[in-house]
Amino acid sequence: MTDSDHTVALPAVTTEDEQPDQPQRVPSAYDDYSPADEHPGEYATGIVSLGFIATALRRSAWLWLAIALAAMLAGLGLFVTFPPAYKATTTVLLKPFPDTQPTDGILTDIALAESRTVAQSAVQQLGLPQASVGSFLKAYSTTEVTDQVVLITVSAPSNDEAVRRAKAVAAAFLQFREKQAQAQLQSALASINLQVAQAKQKVNALDTQIAQVQQQPSSTIQQGKLATLKSRRIQANYEASTMEQAALSDRMTETSATAAVVQNSKVVDSATPAAHSHHKLLVIYALSSLILGLVLGMGFVIVRALVSDRLRRRDDIAHALGAPVTLSVGTPKPHWLPVRRGQGRDQKRMVTHLRNAVPARSRGAPGLAVVAVDNAQAMAPSLVSLAVSCAQEGQQVVVADLARGAPAARLLGAGKPGIRPVKVSGAHLVVAVPGRDNVAPVGPLPQKSSQAQLGQASEALVAAYASADLLLTLVTIDPALGADHLATWATSAVVVVTAGRSSAARIHAVGELVRLAGMSPVSAVLVDADKTDESTGVTHTPVPQAPAGQGLGIVGR
Repeated sequence: MTDSDHTVALPAVTTEDEQPDQPQRVPSAYDDYSPADEHPGEYATGIVSLGFIATALRRSAWLWLAIALAAMLAGLGLFVTFPPAYKATTTVLLKPFPDTQPTDGILTDIALAESRTVAQSAVQQLGLPQASVGSFLKAYSTTEVTDQVVLITVSAPSNDEAVRRAKAVAAAFLQFREKQAQAQLQSALASINLQVAQAKQKVNALDTQIAQVQQQPSSTIQQGKLATLKSRRIQANYEASTMEQAALSDRMTETSATAAVVQNSKVVDSATPAAHSHHKLLVIYALSSLILGLVLGMGFVIVRALVSDRLRRRDDIAHALGAPVTLSVGTPKPHWLPVRRGQGRDQKRMVTHLRNAVPARSRGAPGLAVVAVDNAQAMAPSLVSLAVSCAQEGQQVVVADLARGAPAARLLGAGKPGIRPVKVSGAHLVVAVPGRDNVAPVGPLPQKSSQAQLGQASEALVAAYASADLLLTLVTIDPALGADHLATWATSAVVVVTAGRSSAARIHAVGELVRLAGMSPVSAVLVDADKTDESTGVTHTPVPQAPAGQGLGIVGR
């Protein structure tokens, strides 16, 4: 890092004779506001609109595109694992049964074709396992074309197998229908034979009665009874003869009709494979899965954006924090990623902003705290860049890293607890890292009498601060522990928030704890800001003005 990387000079500091012990606040028109008025407890939220949804989709494009790609790959995998079945169709002409209306008969034929008996017969012809009858039934269907024509469609793993199964189903159906026709014929013939037999039985019964009467003694009554029986016998014999002749004709008619049903019911169009394009189906599977994935991915992103309580807009963050957002920069990237165009400019803007936020010197070296809200790793490079730049300009700089993992100290090669000098890019600095068990380390700045005594800073830290020109502190605040110790490390703070990472309650808590520590944020920085965010980042309620010259880097010594 060279001096040319940072064009804005470190703010000059004043001597003890020229400035009072503490910076004096310039009177403002908002002095009548109470703290409750200045920091409301409710937060503004972004308006849900098409623009809001479009921004959420644009921001998480990588996520829903990844979901869509995963869905497409899943669809292709499904196509390979369970390929679509091949189909074959055959057309069958059906002669209606005697005394049956074609419109009613066709419905019966469809039901018969899809019966388990027909399926089992086809399975036997094909030599398939008997256990597959149920699945075989699901693999074919019968549809009505006309009141005498049906179309049988069969699915199978291959074209040849589909054709073979379609032929088997059609043959099994016609065989079953032929058996039904023969059964109806036998039933009709049995009915006719029964009627003829009953007529002959009536004649035989009359013959028996006549024989019995003839054996009786001759008398007028006996002769009259005999004449009546003979007359009835002649009539019955005539009826039996007539019925027998009619039965012969009926037998011929029924037999002919049954033969017509059997002979005229046949396969019209032999089984042929249906059009089946493997590549076309592959494209259909891929596109369908991709579209489904896009819908699911976008829906997930939209729902997540709607239900999220994490703030992204400058106005929302400023209102929750109680401090204006005076700088918005892009997304900081890890050092091993290629630097995008404009990323170096954002880094310079961040360092310049931190320079300008350094407070005026009072009795000791000015102390600036960079309060990282859930983003200490991202802020460490900017703080280190500022420290090295100031040290290269001849300033004695102390860098205190109070964040978990000490990311800034690690960048300087001094991540272990303790106070040690380091040399980076020809610049000499002092790095202070508290012990791991010290959750609220006390800094070298004198404590205010109104505050509860937090303990004493180490002699080495006090000595390093006594000879320093600038104290830069990277700190994270845990609402469960408070931030009273922050006042012993800095007299001013810059709060850094990453868009979409922290909730409104979290940001508000950090702002309140910074103020309770005895300081107000000079400014707030928004990292990873949306390019479509048109809000100003100005607080909705008056914020106390900073002392004249503070935060502008123009106060002389």
